[in-house]
Amino acid sequence: MKDLLKNAREQKGLKTREVAQMLHIDQALISKFENGQRKPTREQLVKLATLLEIDFDTLLVNWLKEKILYEVGQDELALKAIQMAEEELKRNAFTKIYSIPAALQILLHEIDNLKEKVTRFRSFETETIRQTLALDYIFCSNQLDGAAFSLDETRAVIQKGETISGKSMREHLEAINHQEAIRYLESLPEKNSFIAEKDIFTLHNLIVRGIAPDESGKYRSTDNVPNNSSDTLPRSNSIPKLMDDLFLWYETNKNKLHPVILAGEILSQFCFIQAFTNGNNKVARLVMNSILIQHGYLYALIKGDAASRIVFENALNEAHTTQNKENLLLIVAQAEKESMERYLNLLVHQ
Repeated sequence: MKDLLKNAREQKGLKTREVAQMLHIDQALISKFENGQRKPTREQLVKLATLLEIDFDTLLVNWLKEKILYEVGQDELALKAIQMAEEELKRNAFTKIYSIPAALQILLHEIDNLKEKVTRFRSFETETIRQTLALDYIFCSNQLDGAAFSLDETRAVIQKGETISGKSMREHLEAINHQEAIRYLESLPEKNSFIAEKDIFTLHNLIVRGIAPDESGKYRSTDNVPNNSSDTLPRSNSIPKLMDDLFLWYETNKNKLHPVILAGEILSQFCFIQAFTNGNNKVARLVMNSILIQHGYLYALIKGDAASRIVFENALNEAHTTQNKENLLLIVAQAEKESMERYLNLLVHQ
């Protein structure tokens, strides 16, 4: 593992001091990680993998291997114990780790069937279709947060550059900023890794640009309650720590859960953290959709009309207060299914 860390750092042209500053880890620790004197914690491992662009699974396997060797040492029965542990791990691998309700399982099956068609016909996609889907997403996402722009007004602002009489500058910026955030998200390289923290900051900066410049691209303090939030976070937990936990949760579960469930879980956790003072939910939905796009799905377009908004907010509240996420995951899955159906319909009628 030490060679993996050192080689990756040198390939990126970084000094140990620079890595330490970026990750807020003592420089002496970085050096000890690289010479094998110390082992990083699991949280530090996630940070190192993200910054140095090392495949997390590869790094984790090496980390676990070294932990095992450290524990068993040179004991003459170590090999036999490891073989027994391997057999038990193999048995446990078939244990169900995530209970999926029947209704959600049916939706996921339908989504994956639609995904096969979407993948097959992706080459027929036109710029008009891409613009239509982006417009739909911006309109619904802003409407979900209470924006008053109609679909036609949203189109006039972001596609024609028009100004809508009687509407505030903030409403115009919410539409324009969202478009820029989507462009940035789509410019990111596709890889089987969670969106980097710096990219989350950039998305937030784009979403609140011109609206809340003093708050853009930085976490709130736990004493700074965000707009429209009950702020149920424990005061002892800092936002960076909660975000580190989120990154760790993703890396631990990314290969265990269906991508739609993974995306819905991240949405729930991100909305619970309320990492920023403004723009949390828009950023949360973009982060959720980054996971879907990465796995070959489409933007899950959650409707923002009054009735749908109430259902969505109730599902979020239920997920946070009772840990029952079934309704929220059903909403995300249904949104993904409808997005795919709309996409295929647009292809047929273009």
